[in-house]
Amino acid sequence: MKIEGKEYHTIWFENYTVKIIDQTKLPHKFLIKDLKTVKDSINAIKTMEVRGAPLIGATAAYGMVLAIIENNDQSFLKTSARELINSRPTAINLKWAVDRMMNKLSGLNSDKILEIALNEAQLICKEDISFCESIGINGLKVIEEIYNKKKDTVNILTHCNAGWLATIDWGTATSPIYHAHKKGIPVHVWADETRPRNQGANLTSYELNEEGIKNTIIADNTGGILMQRGDVDMCIVGTDRTLANGDVCNKVGTYLKALAAHDNNIPFYVALPSSTIDWNTKNYKDIPIEKRNSEELSQIEGLDENGNIKKVQIYPKKSKAMNLAFDVTPAKYVTGLITEKGICEASEKGLKNLFK
Repeated sequence: MKIEGKEYHTIWFENYTVKIIDQTKLPHKFLIKDLKTVKDSINAIKTMEVRGAPLIGATAAYGMVLAIIENNDQSFLKTSARELINSRPTAINLKWAVDRMMNKLSGLNSDKILEIALNEAQLICKEDISFCESIGINGLKVIEEIYNKKKDTVNILTHCNAGWLATIDWGTATSPIYHAHKKGIPVHVWADETRPRNQGANLTSYELNEEGIKNTIIADNTGGILMQRGDVDMCIVGTDRTLANGDVCNKVGTYLKALAAHDNNIPFYVALPSSTIDWNTKNYKDIPIEKRNSEELSQIEGLDENGNIKKVQIYPKKSKAMNLAFDVTPAKYVTGLITEKGICEASEKGLKNLFK
């Protein structure tokens, strides 16, 4: 996708270095950062210089490549794999990508191990681009149906950032929106601010602006009244982990949007590549919900009058804060899952029909 008219992917490999767009600096500064060691990859994931389940997985895959460059030793590779998996617990793509890399590399002492690792990491990225493009083509049908009935701008509400900045390209929740825009269907996006890290405001709105798509940032609690007023035609969100029964784990606040959509008979779709499906966890209570630093809540970041990025304290210093990063939306509130293979109901039967 585009930044200032130039095409970018979110991650790529160049001269034994992994290149990423540092998302902690967006939207105020566009900075390409070099990752040269596996520790760099782990830190980028932990600090959310990269974020979004598919991109985290790709970064972990490239982290394994960097581990081989750094120390071509099986013991070091296994240690690196464990540390990468532990860097963020909720997004299933992280473990999925590391396990896939280890299946290729474990016990391999060939001189070509670096080449094999790099090819696999790049294949993971190519597959994600293809999956996300297909998600867009499949999700476009839903937007077209609404537009054909309404014959006016389709208003779509999304939460957090499930755009191309969360993947390699296209995004998940945004991919149908981009495809609709390219087809000439008028769309407008309500972008939830998504406290505390403001990914909706800082990232979703930013990338939609760069693509020339109309959008409006709203506070997280505004979606309900917009739905009551008839100002939302559909919701599309992403997911960090979707269970085989259709339960969806996504950025905290998603559950509340699903409840509001259900109460107002508004379709609520979840877009995901198959790499985000957790086929093994049976109960949503077993999903590890990441608890992040409370300073993400008590401090907020922005530009000062001199154009410098600054953090300021917004809570009383004596106040305590709890910062849970994700919640779970039960399958019964999900209208459908938009995947690279098509759209299905959020259920074990629905998913198994698509992914036999």
